[in-house]
Amino acid sequence: MLDLLYRFAATPTPVVPTPTTPAPAQGLDFFSAIMWPFKWVVEAILVFWHWIFTSLGLAPDAGLTWVLSVIGLVVVVRSALIPLFVRQIKSQRKMMEIAPELRKVQEKYRGKKDQLSREAMSRETMALYKKHGTTPVSSCLPLLVQMPILLGMFYTLSDVKKHAEWGVGGVGLLNKELTWQFYEAKLFGVAPLHVNMIEAINTNQTATVIILIILVILMIASQFITQLQIISKNLSPEAKTGQAYQMQKIMLYVLPLAFIFSGVFFPLGVVIYWFTSNIWTMVQQFLVIRNLPTPGSDAAKAREERLARKGKAVDASGKVVPLEKYQAEQQRLYEEAQKAKEQAPKRQQPVSKQRAKKQAQKNKPNTES
Repeated sequence: MLDLLYRFAATPTPVVPTPTTPAPAQGLDFFSAIMWPFKWVVEAILVFWHWIFTSLGLAPDAGLTWVLSVIGLVVVVRSALIPLFVRQIKSQRKMMEIAPELRKVQEKYRGKKDQLSREAMSRETMALYKKHGTTPVSSCLPLLVQMPILLGMFYTLSDVKKHAEWGVGGVGLLNKELTWQFYEAKLFGVAPLHVNMIEAINTNQTATVIILIILVILMIASQFITQLQIISKNLSPEAKTGQAYQMQKIMLYVLPLAFIFSGVFFPLGVVIYWFTSNIWTMVQQFLVIRNLPTPGSDAAKAREERLARKGKAVDASGKVVPLEKYQAEQQRLYEEAQKAKEQAPKRQQPVSKQRAKKQAQKNKPNTES
């Protein structure tokens, strides 16, 4: 707390001869005030893992100690976000399931620009969302909730170099001493965690450049595989015909470019965090697609085949049940559909006036006798 008060009271004195970063900001701006609690939590988790590994005998300023602490930070935060991730996946699935019905509504009012048609289209669309218990916002909301936490992780790791050079700590438990230990840490004893690729190239740190290049390639590969899993296995045939599918195919090749940028300008510690987070996402996505695939997708068909080999199937409510119970349910649903079809009033075929007159005369009772 004293470090924090000192940092905001006056410009600190640098502890390195020539700092390569600007002095920490004095006072809290609006964005910093919003991010403060998230960064505090992130620092607490990071320091906790550092304490665990140093208690096991690792050196406090060793690269392995801080790399394992960053990995532990990712595991804790991403584990806490699993409920939000599951909710997001379910919302996205519902949006995919109702996509054909939404297109029918859009086709119904295509070309109609009058006020009444637009209002009718809006009502039918909202009714469809209400019926299935989802909205476009519901699939994005969990991601928006995650963003402050993920940004807190990113800024905490990115600020280590600046805080160390100016002799200050973070906003919470990552004090001045721990910040300096992180600054001094080197992966494999050769690659400083606070150095990015540009700095490594300019200072001829060949080992650091090689490590960063390898990590960036692995980051791109993990991101590509994660996105490929979605568009190749977890989309229904209807979803593959829409514009959203074309955008996903484009993003499959565009997103890796962002990781090239991050690999060049982000410190090694941040790249390690990002790569670890990507691996978590890839594995998590694989498990979701395997066990909760989108109905009608290739992943859903593969799951049905796996269950069939085990004598099981997925019932109408989405639960895994014995095959005999599934077959009984299907037979019951078929009988109910047939019964409803028989009880439905038959549609009268329209007849011409002349034919209707002839039928009336034919059915008219004979009163002459």
